[in-house]
Amino acid sequence: MPNKKSAAKRVLIAEKNRIYNRYWKTRCKTAQKNFLSAVAGGDSELAAKRLAEAQSVLDKAVVKGVIHRNTAARRKSRMALKITPAETAAEG
Repeated sequence: MPNKKSAAKRVLIAEKNRIYNRYWKTRCKTAQKNFLSAVAGGDSELAAKRLAEAQSVLDKAVVKGVIHRNTAARRKSRMALKITPAETAAEG
């Protein structure tokens, strides 16, 4: 229990930020899972669409300060590597 008024305010702000960050992190994870399920399904057109959506969500999370830009770049890069074999399998 905080003893000062400013400490009590910080508790409220920290809780608000925790909920906000959890929302965006969950949204990022869901977008990545949707992409991975599209890749596993073998539909390259759907996978490309889901990749664009996931990249957009990750970029928005970076702008809002929820995740670091290098973390988002790493995740986007790994997703792009997964879509490449799916595209070549669909073409060949």
